[in-house]
Amino acid sequence: MKKIVKVLTIVFISLSAIMFMFFAIVFSYFFSISKTEKFDKNKLATSNFQIEVYDQNNKIIDDINKYNNQHISLSSLNEQTKNAFISIEDKNFYSHNGINIKRIGKATIKNILSGKLKEGASTISQQLIKNTHLSNEKTLKRKVKEIYLAIQMEKEMSKDEIFESYLNVIYYGNNIYGIENASRFYFSKPASDLNLEESATLAGLIRSPNNYCPITKKESCLKRRNLVLREMFKDGYITEKEFQKAVESKIEIRVDENFDNGQNTYSQASIDEACKILSLPTKQIALGGYKIYTYQNSEKQNALKNSILNENIKNKDVAAILINNENSGVEAYYGKSAYNILNAKRQPGSTIKPILVYGPAMNENIISPSTMILDDEIDIAGYKPKNFNKKYCGYISVRDAVAKSVNIPAVKTLSYIGIDKAKQYAERYNIEFDKNDNGYALALGGMTYGTNLKKLTNAYVSFANNGIYKEAKFVREIRDINNRVIFENSSPSEQILREDSNYLTLSTLFESVKSGTAKTLSSLPYQIASKTGTVGKEDGNTDAYNISLSSEDTVGVWIGSLKGESIGEETGGKTPTKIVKNIFEKIYKSTPKDFVIPNSITEIDIDALELQNNNIVVKANDFIPERYKVKEIFSKFNLPKDSSTNFLAVSPANLSGKVENNNIKLEFDAQNYLTYDLYKVENNKDVLLKSLAGVNGKLTYVTNFGKENKASFYLKTKIKNHATGHEIESEPSKIIQFIKSKNSEVKASTDKWYI
Repeated sequence: MKKIVKVLTIVFISLSAIMFMFFAIVFSYFFSISKTEKFDKNKLATSNFQIEVYDQNNKIIDDINKYNNQHISLSSLNEQTKNAFISIEDKNFYSHNGINIKRIGKATIKNILSGKLKEGASTISQQLIKNTHLSNEKTLKRKVKEIYLAIQMEKEMSKDEIFESYLNVIYYGNNIYGIENASRFYFSKPASDLNLEESATLAGLIRSPNNYCPITKKESCLKRRNLVLREMFKDGYITEKEFQKAVESKIEIRVDENFDNGQNTYSQASIDEACKILSLPTKQIALGGYKIYTYQNSEKQNALKNSILNENIKNKDVAAILINNENSGVEAYYGKSAYNILNAKRQPGSTIKPILVYGPAMNENIISPSTMILDDEIDIAGYKPKNFNKKYCGYISVRDAVAKSVNIPAVKTLSYIGIDKAKQYAERYNIEFDKNDNGYALALGGMTYGTNLKKLTNAYVSFANNGIYKEAKFVREIRDINNRVIFENSSPSEQILREDSNYLTLSTLFESVKSGTAKTLSSLPYQIASKTGTVGKEDGNTDAYNISLSSEDTVGVWIGSLKGESIGEETGGKTPTKIVKNIFEKIYKSTPKDFVIPNSITEIDIDALELQNNNIVVKANDFIPERYKVKEIFSKFNLPKDSSTNFLAVSPANLSGKVENNNIKLEFDAQNYLTYDLYKVENNKDVLLKSLAGVNGKLTYVTNFGKENKASFYLKTKIKNHATGHEIESEPSKIIQFIKSKNSEVKASTDKWYI
């Protein structure tokens, strides 16, 4: 017993000492803060903190959201809306002086025991101060500042004034500040018309807008809303009947598609990136006076934005991004949607094929652009893919399969390289996969969550840079309030594809423009590589892409529905490709150069007959006529191993003939790559009558006996080595002999070929 008492005494003394030291520190902070910190009522009017964002010429970008500034008076809100926030955030708001001593005491004990600042115990007044005067750092000194300034604010402002400011300042997710803006965005109505369920939804949302988002996290949002309703019932603000009816209702979101929350602007994308770079929230960047310097090119930005707006796209979400190939800087971005497009993960459709399938297969020396693959119905590990048009092409080259976006060859090629190996390549382009993404549907973009437009477009930039990948950035530099550089973009580069395999992949994207799904771009007066993609389901398509690159810039365009609705018959080859074309037509003052062909690429002749008849790629030998050769590019590390055996030997022609009206008719089948020498045997000597070349089909040679009673003929066939000029000659054909009848007339010679 004495031992227990002794232990408890030691624990009590230790805790008391810690508590004493804790409060001593708090009071010392409080004393020093009271001399330096002041409450500033003017800061409460700022519902959306302005951050200076500059373009590549260091000029202010003027597209920062100007729509999040609608203010509503407290008296315009109904009682249920006000009570929802009071119940869940600060039940004693109207009775305390800015802080809740009881809650602070409980939180202090928990924080001391845990050794961390986990519990905040913030009142509405403290939250308002935190959101307008302070950073988000979790330190004891910052917490003391919050308490001190909250008490000062309570002395200068009434409770209703504080509550009104709070509701108009607080963040509701999706780049929305203030209850009036939140109500119009989520429910398409003014905040004065919010019902009980809607009020509870917004009140529950502010604790963690990302985790309780009613659009993307409906289940979590519903649980949080019902918690708010339960607290309102406990506090006597609603009846049991009202509570039961409300908790049984669904969350009905009616997003105002025309509400511009500014989240798809270049500036907002830059601010979001700066937040990740500095690991700071938007508010702290604003309060800290940081300046963000970007890669934006104002002319390209205007061209890109106008190309989207000029299409007058309705009832669909759309976005475009332009990345400079040389420095991987995002020079233009714009999206038209009620939701954040840039961070939205979507299935990429066929745009994933060069990244996941064909590029890696080229790099592993498995295929070349001329490789023939059978496009037919398949069942591979239970997966039965279909082509877009539900038709099959038979044998098709890799180049044409990419250009026409045929699906079966992509799935087969993925099976050649292996899913794990292919994913390793794509992950180096910063494409992320879910643990369940292990099927052959990946070849067609069938991912659990997909990827976003920026990452997808960024991967294509490497095709313009000899296979070297560098992460694209909006932000090139960040400066603090004293104009000191605290961040400068220096993203590392990585060689993902060899130069040769990268160019071979790029060449298939040229064909997409020349004869494939991106043919709309073929009228551009410079070299363009492109890939389209379409994601569809039974009731229509959901996503449409075009990603294209010149030697200078890469542009990605996406059209879809972030609500998961159908976009009808829209495809990547339609509006997205049209927008890409409009952008490229406007952004260049001088014509971009062609892509550079690396030294590791070589062009060789292949046998067109073997390709056409047997779907095999073999080198043409020197005897093959030019008309039966096709020029193809290959990596010097992956040349065709076999040479054609065609034309290496010449067989005698099959000569036949007959006599009609004292005329001799000789016939044989000619090939236009062979030379034929016709001989007549006279007085036991072979006399060359005629030579013929370059003719295809059945030939007839007409002559007569002349003064002779008999005539004998034969053919020799020759083929020329086009490299050396040497000819190979066949054995003579069978000799054909004709004997003149006694009554036949003697005619002059009328030798003539008939084809």
